[in-house]
Amino acid sequence: MANFLLEIGTEELPASFVSGSAQQWQRLVPASLAEESLTNDSINVYATPRRLAVLVKGLPVKQLDREEEVKGPPASSAFKDGKPTKAAEGFAKKQGVEIDALEVRATDKGDFVFVLKKIPGRMSADILAELVPQWINKLEGKRFMRWADGDLKFPRPIRSMVALLDDTVLPITLVSGSDTVKSDRISQGHRVLYTPPTPQKGGTGGVSIPQAEDYVECLRAACVEVDRTQRKNLIKAQVEAAATKQGGYAAITEDLLEEVTDLVEWPNAVVGKFDEEFLILPPEVITTIIVTNLRYFPILKSPDFPELLPYFITISNGDPAKAAIIAAGNERVVRARLADGQFFYKADLVKPLEDYLPKLETVTFQEDLGTVRAKVDRLCKIASLITNQLQITGEEQAYIARAALLCKADLVTQMVYELPEMQGIMGQKYALASGEPEAVATAIFEHYLPKGAGDNLPQTLTGQIVAIADKLDTLVSIFSLGMLPTGSSDPFALRRAANAITNIIWAAQLPVNLHQLLAEIVAEFTAARPETPAELLDQLYEFFLQRIRTLLQEEKNVDYDLVNAVLGENDPEYTERALRDLLDALERALFLQEIRNNKTLDLIYETVNRSTRLAAQGDLDKVELEPKTAVKPELFQKSSEQAFYDAVVQLVPQTLLSKQTRNYQQLVDSLTEIAPTVSNFFDGPESVLVMDPDPEIKQNRLNLLGLLRNHARVLADFGAIVNRF
Repeated sequence: MANFLLEIGTEELPASFVSGSAQQWQRLVPASLAEESLTNDSINVYATPRRLAVLVKGLPVKQLDREEEVKGPPASSAFKDGKPTKAAEGFAKKQGVEIDALEVRATDKGDFVFVLKKIPGRMSADILAELVPQWINKLEGKRFMRWADGDLKFPRPIRSMVALLDDTVLPITLVSGSDTVKSDRISQGHRVLYTPPTPQKGGTGGVSIPQAEDYVECLRAACVEVDRTQRKNLIKAQVEAAATKQGGYAAITEDLLEEVTDLVEWPNAVVGKFDEEFLILPPEVITTIIVTNLRYFPILKSPDFPELLPYFITISNGDPAKAAIIAAGNERVVRARLADGQFFYKADLVKPLEDYLPKLETVTFQEDLGTVRAKVDRLCKIASLITNQLQITGEEQAYIARAALLCKADLVTQMVYELPEMQGIMGQKYALASGEPEAVATAIFEHYLPKGAGDNLPQTLTGQIVAIADKLDTLVSIFSLGMLPTGSSDPFALRRAANAITNIIWAAQLPVNLHQLLAEIVAEFTAARPETPAELLDQLYEFFLQRIRTLLQEEKNVDYDLVNAVLGENDPEYTERALRDLLDALERALFLQEIRNNKTLDLIYETVNRSTRLAAQGDLDKVELEPKTAVKPELFQKSSEQAFYDAVVQLVPQTLLSKQTRNYQQLVDSLTEIAPTVSNFFDGPESVLVMDPDPEIKQNRLNLLGLLRNHARVLADFGAIVNRF
């Protein structure tokens, strides 16, 4: 068995490509080896800012010999009078076999010629030499570039290549115009910390890799940690130790840790300090400057509160002996950025937040939709519609109106202009400094939530209403321009907005009638913009149903058929019901999943589903629940019909109560009780033929089944549920 090492040496790669390329190779390399029937014991991918490598252990020296059956021309055209034709001769020649090796076999489409070819295994070295360029060329990422005068593309120029099969260099050449990179056993150590040996005559300075399996240790000895996981763990440990030494706690976010891991090859934590006078700035400002802009780690006084110590930690890729010089340089950068922040903060506080509103007239929301100030006006109207629908009055109503008015004002402050990540956060700070109620200030911050998957939702009622209003305005406005999301393209994050609205309503238990609310918003929008397309409202309804469907399946883990049973498939009544009451739709979906999991659904599925299918052949509407108006007992011919009728009569109050209280367990219990009666109607000693020749009797029986269907529809459309038992 053999070990194979490939290392692509480059100039400094973008951090995003380092981890992304490693993940791609972790999928691509095993798949391509499997296609070539090259088994292996393990595959490890390594990545740093200056290299991408893969080490494959336990490869066979060559492929196993294999047999391959090839189908040729029809026997009728391959042989005439028992003699081979040119078609047979051509097929044999193409397959590299003698005519005697051809066999005639019967198939579904007649007799055909076949040949069983014995294919000798190729040497692994030859296969790997072909695969390596493919592994490189198939990598994907942003901003690939050409260098020299060739056509080879990569995020940064490729400067070296190591290709070893055990201790032997595998000859591979990458050509990019006049620039040629040939494989060798020489890698490159750390730019600063490693001093390569003096090149011998005709040789190259660097890190010589004797054997493929020695790669990691050889590079480690040259001050390069190629194992990304090890590098990440080392950074985390160093940052935590440095913070503890300063008497604080490191603020380590996963995103920053991931990015810094791909910026260095031999990490070294360096502590810097900034003037305590800057601590008057909101902690979020300091953190944004240190983390988002400079990729440093701040130090907290306590792990539970955002109060900061006047220190930061940077991960250096330089010489630890020069840590003091590195720290001093970083401190100058931090001091300048914090001084700017301090200036912006003081300048913004000169006037109250409300005074920034007129300046929103100068900021474009979208070129066809006007300014941000116009958006604020629409947002305020939508917030008012929601407030009225939920019957919110008094102080809370005033808070909502005020927060809706001020929620975008911080966009034109100097701080947010320089640090867009601070929108909402500075709005909250400036609102409090302006004397606005805390509920208003909090809502200004919360109305941007959630900012992404897994982010927090607004926790206050004021924040929830303003967040929903803001996102609804964006959806209606952008949809009105026909700019609907397509495939993976969603530049205005409309899917995220609809998901957020739905999740806020669910989490806060807000009885919002989204069906009515969208109709009112579209009506007002159309009144102001008569050119609004007539199909806008239907598009919004469909879009929200798609998002609700996705959330129920992917986030709430409800089976697809149960989601269909709640939202309806081409069933306007059901889809409208879901949009009128999102809380009820969620509750019914979760309840259906629960009774499927505990097998209660099995007890009623067969009878209800059978009734639903047959009832579709009648003409009873889908909302009628009262048997006394839909069924004529005088037409009954069997006792099973009367028993069915009596059971449905008793079911009416139970169904109405379940509908009113949303206690669907009560409805299921009642349906379970009458299941034997329905089974007897279908298959018992007193069973009936539903499709009776007498049209009046047939309709009467179909109405009975329709009633049962309608009672079950209070919970779900059982016709959409798939039998899983």
